Amino acid sequence: MAKFCSLYSSSSGNCTYIGGSQGGILIDVGVSAKRTADALADIGVDPSSIAAIFVTHEHTDHIIGVRVFAERHGIKVYGSEGTLAGMEELGAITPKMKTDIIPAQGIEAGGMFVRPFKTPHDTRESTGYSVVTPDSKRIAVATDIGIVDDCVMNAIYGCDLVLLESNHDVGMLQNGPYPYFLKQRILSNHGHLSNENCAKTAVRLMESGTTRFILGHLSKENNIPSLAFETTHAAMTMAGARENIDYILSVAGDKNPAVSF
Repeated sequence: MAKFCSLYSSSSGNCTYIGGSQGGILIDVGVSAKRTADALADIGVDPSSIAAIFVTHEHTDHIIGVRVFAERHGIKVYGSEGTLAGMEELGAITPKMKTDIIPAQGIEAGGMFVRPFKTPHDTRESTGYSVVTPDSKRIAVATDIGIVDDCVMNAIYGCDLVLLESNHDVGMLQNGPYPYFLKQRILSNHGHLSNENCAKTAVRLMESGTTRFILGHLSKENNIPSLAFETTHAAMTMAGARENIDYILSVAGDKNPAVSF
Protein backbone atom coordinates (compact mmCIF):
# COMPACT_ATOMS: atom_id res chain seq x y z
CA MET A 1 0.00 0.00 0.00
CA ALA A 2 1.31 3.43 -0.95
CA LYS A 3 1.37 6.34 1.47
CA PHE A 4 1.33 9.95 0.30
CA CYS A 5 1.49 13.06 2.42
CA SER A 6 1.93 16.70 1.53
CA LEU A 7 3.77 17.62 4.72
CA TYR A 8 3.91 21.30 3.80
CA SER A 9 2.53 23.07 0.75
CA SER A 10 2.37 26.83 0.30
CA SER A 11 4.40 29.79 -0.86
CA SER A 12 6.12 29.61 2.56
CA GLY A 13 7.47 26.06 2.30
CA ASN A 14 6.98 22.76 0.48
CA CYS A 15 7.78 19.15 1.35
CA THR A 16 6.11 15.96 0.15
CA TYR A 17 6.46 12.38 1.42
CA ILE A 18 5.80 9.30 -0.70
CA GLY A 19 6.35 5.87 0.78
CA GLY A 20 5.82 2.18 0.28
CA SER A 21 6.70 -1.10 1.95
CA GLN A 22 10.45 -0.60 1.40
CA GLY A 23 10.84 2.98 2.60
CA GLY A 24 10.07 6.43 1.33
CA ILE A 25 11.31 9.58 -0.37
CA LEU A 26 10.90 13.30 0.08
CA ILE A 27 10.25 15.74 -2.73
CA ASP A 28 11.72 19.06 -1.57
CA VAL A 29 12.53 20.11 1.98
CA GLY A 30 11.36 23.72 2.00
CA VAL A 31 10.98 24.07 5.77
CA SER A 32 13.51 23.51 8.55
CA ALA A 33 14.93 20.05 9.23
CA LYS A 34 13.24 20.01 12.62
CA ARG A 35 9.81 20.88 11.22
CA THR A 36 10.28 18.20 8.56
CA ALA A 37 11.21 15.56 11.14
CA ASP A 38 8.26 16.59 13.33
CA ALA A 39 5.83 16.33 10.41
CA LEU A 40 7.19 12.89 9.50
CA ALA A 41 6.78 11.77 13.10
CA ASP A 42 3.15 12.89 13.00
CA ILE A 43 2.47 10.38 10.21
CA GLY A 44 4.55 7.63 11.79
CA VAL A 45 7.61 7.87 9.54
CA ASP A 46 11.18 7.67 10.85
CA PRO A 47 13.67 9.87 8.95
CA SER A 48 16.00 6.84 8.77
CA SER A 49 13.53 5.25 6.33
CA ILE A 50 13.93 8.09 3.81
CA ALA A 51 15.95 6.72 0.89
CA ALA A 52 16.45 9.98 -1.02
CA ILE A 53 15.45 13.61 -1.40
CA PHE A 54 14.38 14.86 -4.83
CA VAL A 55 14.52 18.63 -5.35
CA THR A 56 12.27 20.35 -7.89
CA HIS A 57 14.18 23.65 -8.08
CA GLU A 58 16.36 26.00 -6.09
CA HIS A 59 13.83 28.51 -4.77
CA THR A 60 14.06 28.92 -1.00
CA ASP A 61 10.59 27.57 -0.25
CA HIS A 62 11.72 24.22 -1.68
CA ILE A 63 15.29 23.85 -0.38
CA ILE A 64 15.77 25.72 2.90
CA GLY A 65 15.88 22.53 4.99
CA VAL A 66 17.62 20.23 2.50
CA ARG A 67 21.21 20.70 3.65
CA VAL A 68 20.64 20.12 7.37
CA PHE A 69 18.13 17.29 6.92
CA ALA A 70 20.30 15.47 4.36
CA GLU A 71 23.49 15.84 6.40
CA ARG A 72 21.83 14.88 9.67
CA HIS A 73 20.32 11.68 8.30
CA GLY A 74 22.87 10.78 5.60
CA ILE A 75 20.34 11.03 2.76
CA LYS A 76 21.33 11.45 -0.88
CA VAL A 77 19.93 14.45 -2.75
CA TYR A 78 18.91 14.34 -6.40
CA GLY A 79 17.96 17.10 -8.79
CA SER A 80 18.54 18.32 -12.32
CA GLU A 81 22.01 19.59 -13.22
CA GLY A 82 20.76 23.18 -13.20
CA THR A 83 18.97 22.81 -9.87
CA LEU A 84 22.01 21.32 -8.12
CA ALA A 85 24.21 24.09 -9.54
CA GLY A 86 21.77 26.70 -8.28
CA MET A 87 21.68 25.09 -4.84
CA GLU A 88 25.47 25.02 -4.68
CA GLU A 89 25.63 28.73 -5.44
CA LEU A 90 23.19 29.39 -2.62
CA GLY A 91 25.17 27.30 -0.13
CA ALA A 92 22.47 24.64 0.06
CA ILE A 93 24.96 21.92 -0.96
CA THR A 94 28.15 21.21 0.99
CA PRO A 95 31.02 18.71 0.51
CA LYS A 96 29.53 16.57 3.29
CA MET A 97 26.38 15.92 1.27
CA LYS A 98 25.80 13.11 -1.19
CA THR A 99 24.27 14.51 -4.38
CA ASP A 100 23.68 13.32 -7.91
CA ILE A 101 22.02 14.48 -11.11
CA ILE A 102 18.86 12.49 -11.70
CA PRO A 103 18.90 10.91 -15.16
CA ALA A 104 16.04 11.68 -17.50
CA GLN A 105 15.06 8.01 -17.56
CA GLY A 106 14.63 8.03 -13.77
CA ILE A 107 16.04 5.98 -10.89
CA GLU A 108 14.96 3.54 -8.18
CA ALA A 109 14.79 4.78 -4.59
CA GLY A 110 13.12 3.18 -1.60
CA GLY A 111 11.61 0.47 -3.75
CA MET A 112 9.94 3.07 -5.96
CA PHE A 113 10.79 4.36 -9.42
CA VAL A 114 11.17 8.13 -9.68
CA ARG A 115 11.26 9.94 -13.01
CA PRO A 116 11.74 13.71 -13.50
CA PHE A 117 9.91 15.85 -16.01
CA LYS A 118 10.70 19.39 -17.08
CA THR A 119 8.45 22.15 -15.78
CA PRO A 120 8.04 25.74 -17.04
CA HIS A 121 9.21 27.90 -14.12
CA ASP A 122 11.65 30.79 -13.77
CA THR A 123 14.60 28.79 -12.46
CA ARG A 124 17.67 27.20 -14.00
CA GLU A 125 16.15 23.77 -14.72
CA SER A 126 13.04 23.02 -12.68
CA THR A 127 11.40 19.62 -12.63
CA GLY A 128 8.37 17.78 -11.36
CA TYR A 129 8.44 14.11 -10.44
CA SER A 130 6.33 11.07 -11.20
CA VAL A 131 6.65 8.08 -8.89
CA VAL A 132 5.68 4.44 -9.37
CA THR A 133 5.21 2.63 -6.04
CA PRO A 134 5.95 -1.08 -5.40
CA ASP A 135 2.27 -1.89 -5.92
CA SER A 136 2.27 -0.03 -9.27
CA LYS A 137 0.45 3.10 -8.09
CA ARG A 138 1.44 6.22 -10.05
CA ILE A 139 1.82 9.52 -8.20
CA ALA A 140 2.91 12.90 -9.54
CA VAL A 141 3.96 16.19 -7.99
CA ALA A 142 3.37 19.09 -10.39
CA THR A 143 3.73 22.51 -8.77
CA ASP A 144 5.54 25.73 -9.66
CA ILE A 145 4.39 25.58 -13.26
CA GLY A 146 3.37 28.59 -15.31
CA ILE A 147 1.43 26.44 -17.77
CA VAL A 148 0.63 22.77 -18.23
CA ASP A 149 2.54 22.15 -21.44
CA ASP A 150 2.76 18.85 -23.32
CA CYS A 151 5.79 17.72 -21.31
CA VAL A 152 3.97 18.17 -17.99
CA MET A 153 0.71 16.66 -19.21
CA ASN A 154 2.40 13.62 -20.72
CA ALA A 155 4.21 12.99 -17.44
CA ILE A 156 1.17 13.21 -15.16
CA TYR A 157 -1.52 11.84 -17.50
CA GLY A 158 -3.11 8.69 -16.09
CA CYS A 159 -1.57 8.97 -12.62
CA ASP A 160 -3.62 7.65 -9.72
CA LEU A 161 -2.89 10.68 -7.52
CA VAL A 162 -1.64 14.13 -8.50
CA LEU A 163 -0.50 16.99 -6.30
CA LEU A 164 -1.37 19.84 -8.66
CA GLU A 165 -0.62 23.52 -8.25
CA SER A 166 -3.56 25.85 -7.63
CA ASN A 167 -1.51 28.87 -6.69
CA HIS A 168 -3.67 31.94 -7.16
CA ASP A 169 -6.99 33.45 -8.08
CA VAL A 170 -6.32 35.79 -11.00
CA GLY A 171 -8.68 38.49 -9.70
CA MET A 172 -7.17 38.45 -6.23
CA LEU A 173 -3.68 38.66 -7.69
CA GLN A 174 -4.47 41.48 -10.11
CA ASN A 175 -6.18 43.54 -7.43
CA GLY A 176 -3.80 42.67 -4.62
CA PRO A 177 -0.79 44.44 -3.11
CA TYR A 178 1.97 42.80 -5.15
CA PRO A 179 4.07 45.13 -7.35
CA TYR A 180 3.33 45.04 -11.06
CA PHE A 181 6.50 43.14 -12.01
CA LEU A 182 5.74 40.36 -9.53
CA LYS A 183 2.15 40.05 -10.75
CA GLN A 184 3.44 39.71 -14.31
CA ARG A 185 5.97 37.08 -13.23
CA ILE A 186 3.30 34.97 -11.50
CA LEU A 187 0.90 35.26 -14.44
CA SER A 188 3.57 34.38 -17.04
CA ASN A 189 4.13 31.00 -18.64
CA HIS A 190 7.07 30.53 -16.25
CA GLY A 191 5.22 31.61 -13.11
CA HIS A 192 2.50 29.76 -11.23
CA LEU A 193 -0.70 27.95 -12.17
CA SER A 194 -3.98 29.72 -11.45
CA ASN A 195 -7.08 28.14 -9.94
CA GLU A 196 -8.80 28.24 -13.32
CA ASN A 197 -5.97 26.54 -15.19
CA CYS A 198 -5.61 24.01 -12.42
CA ALA A 199 -9.30 23.16 -12.74
CA LYS A 200 -9.04 22.67 -16.50
CA THR A 201 -6.06 20.38 -16.01
CA ALA A 202 -7.82 18.39 -13.30
CA VAL A 203 -10.73 17.65 -15.64
CA ARG A 204 -8.33 16.32 -18.27
CA LEU A 205 -6.58 14.20 -15.69
CA MET A 206 -9.84 12.82 -14.37
CA GLU A 207 -10.73 11.76 -17.90
CA SER A 208 -7.36 9.94 -18.03
CA GLY A 209 -8.18 7.92 -14.92
CA THR A 210 -6.82 10.06 -12.08
CA THR A 211 -9.05 9.71 -9.02
CA ARG A 212 -7.20 11.62 -6.27
CA PHE A 213 -6.41 15.31 -6.54
CA ILE A 214 -4.57 17.39 -3.98
CA LEU A 215 -4.41 21.10 -4.74
CA GLY A 216 -1.11 22.56 -3.61
CA HIS A 217 1.25 25.51 -3.39
CA LEU A 218 -1.54 28.00 -2.64
CA SER A 219 -0.49 31.61 -2.26
CA LYS A 220 -1.35 32.96 1.17
CA GLU A 221 -1.80 36.44 -0.31
CA ASN A 222 -3.59 35.64 -3.58
CA ASN A 223 -5.77 32.64 -2.83
CA ILE A 224 -8.15 31.07 -0.32
CA PRO A 225 -8.35 27.27 0.16
CA SER A 226 -12.13 27.26 -0.23
CA LEU A 227 -11.87 29.24 -3.48
CA ALA A 228 -9.25 26.89 -4.92
CA PHE A 229 -11.39 23.90 -3.95
CA GLU A 230 -14.61 25.32 -5.39
CA THR A 231 -12.98 26.31 -8.68
CA THR A 232 -11.83 22.76 -9.39
CA HIS A 233 -14.93 21.19 -7.86
CA ALA A 234 -17.19 23.27 -10.13
CA ALA A 235 -15.19 22.28 -13.21
CA MET A 236 -15.45 18.62 -12.26
CA THR A 237 -19.20 18.93 -11.70
CA MET A 238 -19.62 20.65 -15.06
CA ALA A 239 -17.79 17.69 -16.61
CA GLY A 240 -20.34 15.32 -15.06
CA ALA A 241 -18.12 13.91 -12.32
CA ARG A 242 -19.30 13.12 -8.79
CA GLU A 243 -17.13 13.99 -5.81
CA ASN A 244 -16.14 11.01 -3.63
CA ILE A 245 -17.45 8.66 -6.28
CA ASP A 246 -15.52 9.52 -9.43
CA TYR A 247 -12.78 11.49 -7.69
CA ILE A 248 -11.52 12.70 -4.30
CA LEU A 249 -10.45 16.32 -3.98
CA SER A 250 -8.61 18.08 -1.17
CA VAL A 251 -6.46 21.15 -0.58
CA ALA A 252 -2.98 20.87 0.90
CA GLY A 253 -1.68 23.14 3.62
CA ASP A 254 0.72 22.39 6.48
CA LYS A 255 0.99 19.00 8.21
CA ASN A 256 -1.78 17.30 6.28
CA PRO A 257 -2.92 13.76 7.08
CA ALA A 258 -1.36 10.96 5.07
CA VAL A 259 -3.31 9.28 2.28
CA SER A 260 -2.97 5.51 1.95
CA PHE A 261 -4.30 3.75 -1.11
